[in-house]
Amino acid sequence: MRKHEERYACLYASEFPAQSLLRTRRELYDKPVVAMEGEPPLESVCSLNKRARKIGISHAMTRTEIEMFPEVVALARSRDEERAARFLLLECAGGFSPRVEDRANDRAFLCGIDIQGTNGLFGPQEALAQKLLTRVEALGISARIAVSRNFHAARCLAMGLSSRTPIQVIQPGEEATALAELPVAVLDLTDDQAETLALWGIETLGMLAALPQKHLIARMGQDGKRLWQLALGERPHLFRPFEAQLELRERIELDSPIEALDSLLFVIGLLLDRLILRAQEHLVALAAATVSLALDRGGVHTRTVTPAQPSNDKAIWIKLLHLDLEAHPPSASILAVTLRAEPGCTNKQQLGLFAPQVPDSSLLDVTLARIRAAVGEGNVGRAVLRDTHHPDGFRLEPFTIPTGQPINIAPAPLRPAMRRIDPAHAISVTVLNESPKAFFFGSKRYTVEHAFGPWETSGEWWAASSWNWKHWDLVARAQDGTTLCCCLICDQMQGDWRMVALYD
Repeated sequence: MRKHEERYACLYASEFPAQSLLRTRRELYDKPVVAMEGEPPLESVCSLNKRARKIGISHAMTRTEIEMFPEVVALARSRDEERAARFLLLECAGGFSPRVEDRANDRAFLCGIDIQGTNGLFGPQEALAQKLLTRVEALGISARIAVSRNFHAARCLAMGLSSRTPIQVIQPGEEATALAELPVAVLDLTDDQAETLALWGIETLGMLAALPQKHLIARMGQDGKRLWQLALGERPHLFRPFEAQLELRERIELDSPIEALDSLLFVIGLLLDRLILRAQEHLVALAAATVSLALDRGGVHTRTVTPAQPSNDKAIWIKLLHLDLEAHPPSASILAVTLRAEPGCTNKQQLGLFAPQVPDSSLLDVTLARIRAAVGEGNVGRAVLRDTHHPDGFRLEPFTIPTGQPINIAPAPLRPAMRRIDPAHAISVTVLNESPKAFFFGSKRYTVEHAFGPWETSGEWWAASSWNWKHWDLVARAQDGTTLCCCLICDQMQGDWRMVALYD
């Protein structure tokens, strides 16, 4: 069996601190932007975009120097947003190969992708690189991609490419030629090594590769051999795959505090776009969304929305979050927004050719959210019986759709329907021989024809809500011939009678 040749694609994104900030701030794309780090007033520029570089901004410039450029937008560096963008790019790379190596540093993102044997899935290597670049740019990140059989050659070339030619494929045997014009800065040089090469007049990898290997090793040791192999594109590499877990999390730190709900929903919409795109790439849907709002006065306001079925419909999620935040607003202005989501199975619906289409379950979620906003959070759901003999012994749970196999339950025999009266209606009852004989209900007098009972119940004698009741099931008839089947209780502690239910 013929052994396949190794092939690696390296994805490189420079000025990553600034790009991670601009990723969720599309309105700043056409403006010069810098990322500042450090404690005020000793802040300095750690990253910047292309427009800022064109007007003369450089790294390590102080806040005072930046203020001389009124058109520049200065943002504080956000490690959280960088971490989220880094995992986002690693997940994107993982969509092309399960073997991805993370080589990111404090200023730039870099990962290597083992693409050996992927031609049948994504076509030629140029087509794979173009598809990868398209996905990365859809995430709001500008990157460059190089492909080679040597990992280090692809890494060095990706770092040396320009934005005009963001993709390049090195054919086997042409590594040294492709790397020759690159500056030595693309290598992992220490300060001493960079100073030594500068004193020798070595500026490009081609000049470094032209040096005699033995003389280079004699002067720089084994580091000289390593640099010489890197310059030729012949340095071997032990690939160390990165094992990433799906984490649907996005965060944005706001430039100024916001209070209006419409402004907050606009920010949440931007984060939802990112989460939905990532979920679709992994063939999952958003099952639950948690919004964490960092408040100006300290503390975090957190709300979680869980629909009946997972969904990737942005409009539905915006409406559900809108209704929930409108009913539970934050207590102060908002400084940062974090949106986390739980992955779930995508919704699958089988439609018949002649059967009418059923309503979308997501519309039911919106309707329930509107009802909760009107009647209260704990007053909407399905009734679940509690382990008690109390007549009101039930609780409300959110509506859920079971995901397991359906359970075959034998049909129950038909029984009369019982309609509870809540609250119970106080009535006047005539008692003979400790049994009800007549009562008034709804401006009519009823005579009891059949009485079943009493059944005595009592409970929670240790609490303030204790009860001690006698239950009667009655069949009564009014003077106009109307028949009434009902349930009465006699509160032995209060000494009064109440109508609690009617039977159909």
